[in-house]
Amino acid sequence: MSGKVESTLMFMVAGVFSVGILGNAFIGLVNCVDWIKNRKIISIDLILTSLALSRIGLLCILLLDCFILVLYPDVYTTSKQMIIIDFFWTLTNHLSISYATCLSVFYFLKIAHFSHPLFLWMKWRIDKVTLRILLGCLALSMFVSLPVTQNFNDDFRLCVKARWKRNLTLKCRDNKAQYASTKILLNLFTLFPFSVSLISFLLLILSLWRHTRQLQLSATGYRDPSTAAHVGAMKALVSFLLLFFVYYLAFLVATSSYFMPETEIAVILGELIALIYPTSHSYILILGNNKLRLASQRVLRKVKYILQTRKF
Repeated sequence: MSGKVESTLMFMVAGVFSVGILGNAFIGLVNCVDWIKNRKIISIDLILTSLALSRIGLLCILLLDCFILVLYPDVYTTSKQMIIIDFFWTLTNHLSISYATCLSVFYFLKIAHFSHPLFLWMKWRIDKVTLRILLGCLALSMFVSLPVTQNFNDDFRLCVKARWKRNLTLKCRDNKAQYASTKILLNLFTLFPFSVSLISFLLLILSLWRHTRQLQLSATGYRDPSTAAHVGAMKALVSFLLLFFVYYLAFLVATSSYFMPETEIAVILGELIALIYPTSHSYILILGNNKLRLASQRVLRKVKYILQTRKF
């Protein structure tokens, strides 16, 4: 890879990383300040804070992996150091997706209207079990990460920077089947939370359709709080599903680069695209949450005032 291409890609990676850290740190900071002030934290704030922290970790790992690939490629030839990075990449990846799924289910349970006993029971219990669900997601993500990373490093990382070596090329070819099966298993685990979010979205659509039919029969009109809540939750879910789909493709590109001739370029491009998901979705969540949106407006007003007083 030429130096100009490296510089351009790394500049883009650093820019997306900075924007992502700013957004997710803002979510965590606002909720933590509110937690300290009120001495309690509601379920939605707990989920958003956990999601923001997991994405901060994911962004840091992706940035570190890109910088190591470009600036310190020799690290790839000694897989001991990469085990730690791969473990935390897998952990934060699954944790971020799991917490986003928890947020989707929470929106569904709080906003949708169904009379089924199971739905009503879950709606009543969700606030009481939120913390336990988040801790369960953490435990499950660690359980998934540990066995995967044991077979994740040598083939992929060694082939990234030294594919020209004959003995290494033979090793890569011999272990291709084992590597492919590990990659398939790793990516299949992310399909379950995606499916749960998709089901929540479809059920929200059904709930909104039934709600609008009731409004038509009662001639109440469409601009009621419940309809607005449905639409807001559906916007958040749609953004998550679309961004996750792009992130999933980018993740496949990065982890499947073992089979590509331009491995290094594929890895950095894949990770650059992957950075967009935890970055952009955080700002969508800020705009969709009243407390976060108002806090961001106050911050922007203060920044604008400071810039005006200092005549920047």
